[in-house]
Amino acid sequence: MPASIPDKMRAAALDRFGGPEVLGIKTISVPTHGDDEVLVRVAAAGIGAWDWMEREGQMAEMIPGGPKFPYVPGADGAGEIAAVGKNVKDLKVGDQVYGSAFMSNKGGFYAEYVAVKADQAAKIPKGLKVEQAAGLAADGLTGLQGLEEHLQLKSGQKLLIFGASGGIGHIAVQLAKRMGAKVLAVASGEDGVELARRLGADAVAEGHQEDLEKVCRDFAPDGFDAALVLARGDAAEPLLRNVRKGGRIAYPNGVEPAPKGPEGVETKAYDGIPNPQLMKRLNELIEAGPFHLEIGRLYALEEAAKAQQEVLKHHLGKYAMKIQ
Repeated sequence: MPASIPDKMRAAALDRFGGPEVLGIKTISVPTHGDDEVLVRVAAAGIGAWDWMEREGQMAEMIPGGPKFPYVPGADGAGEIAAVGKNVKDLKVGDQVYGSAFMSNKGGFYAEYVAVKADQAAKIPKGLKVEQAAGLAADGLTGLQGLEEHLQLKSGQKLLIFGASGGIGHIAVQLAKRMGAKVLAVASGEDGVELARRLGADAVAEGHQEDLEKVCRDFAPDGFDAALVLARGDAAEPLLRNVRKGGRIAYPNGVEPAPKGPEGVETKAYDGIPNPQLMKRLNELIEAGPFHLEIGRLYALEEAAKAQQEVLKHHLGKYAMKIQ
């Protein structure tokens, strides 16, 4: 029997937008779920590099109907379904799921419960722990969307991933290899290089130290077919000159400064937007063999403000927060 749903819950929430000091532990009402939503008992929340912008109110205009306080941030996470709306067909109470509540007017994943649209939730792929799955709805889907939809990556093509040791990057390395690409991973720090190598990149370079342009020419003498830019676009630009004419460059919105590609190369900014087909495809790729999702650090709910600051510093993989 599933546990009963309480009226109140603990959350890391804010009464107003502002600096890290506005984010604290509060007892608030458990959100109600609609007919097309599921109520998730949250086990872990993903910590996004954009979470501080949400806390400061820079994204407030994206919230349907505007923000309501106390406001609970947290774009993505994972846990167990506690209740389902009457129109939900493919998910049931007790399912272990990951999902997105990005800019939801019912609150995000920094809480013990969250209401999520059923078409923005999916079962956790086999082989992943719940805290690893906490980052899939943002980082995993953003990586996959970049590779498949925007770069249209094909087997045998040569791909540059710039920022390969971060949350999106280390997932994208593994997805690209499963899609049959040859991957040059540019990572940050010796620890980042080691991670990208362990995850199966065909070649790895440290982003600050090596003659990167020579590395690119040696790896792809005829030019890269595609490049996924996940870190500073200005640092990536000298390398992007090695993308062949007719090739493609993609980067998620939020990469600053935005990269500029060479003439004759399509450069596209995009948002990672969850949909059921994309989540199904992501699960299939992850379940195709052993898959590693690096949790660089797991925080407590009380450390939410600290996590939002530390995710902006050098780290490997994804940061997550254990909720309960």
